[in-house]
Amino acid sequence: MAHKKNTTNLTELLLQCVTQPDPMLSMLEWLCTELMEAEVNQQLGAEKSQRTDGRSGYRSGYRPRRLDTRMGTMYLMVPKVRQGGYIPFFVTECKRSEAMLVQVVQEAFVQGVSTRKMEKLAHSLSIENLSRSQVSEMTKGLNEQVEEFRNRSLAGTVYPVLWVDALYEKVRVDGRIVSIVVLIVCGVDENGHRDIIAVEPMTDESRSSYGVLFQNLKDRGLSTPRLIISDAHSGLASTIRESFSGASWQRCKVHFMRNILAYVPQKEKKSFAETLKGIRLAPTAGIILL
Repeated sequence: MAHKKNTTNLTELLLQCVTQPDPMLSMLEWLCTELMEAEVNQQLGAEKSQRTDGRSGYRSGYRPRRLDTRMGTMYLMVPKVRQGGYIPFFVTECKRSEAMLVQVVQEAFVQGVSTRKMEKLAHSLSIENLSRSQVSEMTKGLNEQVEEFRNRSLAGTVYPVLWVDALYEKVRVDGRIVSIVVLIVCGVDENGHRDIIAVEPMTDESRSSYGVLFQNLKDRGLSTPRLIISDAHSGLASTIRESFSGASWQRCKVHFMRNILAYVPQKEKKSFAETLKGIRLAPTAGIILL
């Protein structure tokens, strides 16, 4: 009879859920409520209002808790425990999902997806709490991470060799898409490990910009390298000599080959590039002459 009664109650509950605007979300909410009650009963060693000598604690009412799931957003009444507290196991698992959601939002932001589009995507997945302001809040951490990376101390690490180059990127500034130059410095330490030690956005690629770049590196504790490799940008070699007295400068072979091939007809570029590569890789001058 008890089994039949339980089955009847479950059937009635399911019928009640079917009448709700979102039946699946309603059933999930009921299931979470039952799981919380079962967990608290096990934790306290007694059911609600049950008098027993084996009880290890007492309840202290409920607290509301918003929970966002793949099915949608629901509001639960989480039981409170006087000593030790209580956190439902599925809330802990949800925090992991929230952390993954933050990572996805940050990656989308880096790729240029607007906060408005991310808000629409979240609503299409029945996630209510991903508003434009919250997306902006999630991405604030990116700026902090970038600033920490760009301003980290270089003292104590010796980089005998540096590569200096510039990238031109389009970025959003005050609601407009503009082109800026990003100066990149890559260093190789004494163990052969390569690090990106500078990423500096500038308005232009000029002698003064490189001067600011190198001064920032020295302020962060960079010691004078033995060799600096870069393209033949006007003023860069002289700025290197002024900023790092005693360091040698070498023209980047990749940029050098590009500069040469710019004067070669398109149909002859491939064969000419192979000849240049052979010259560059030749172990002795005699082989080059042959």
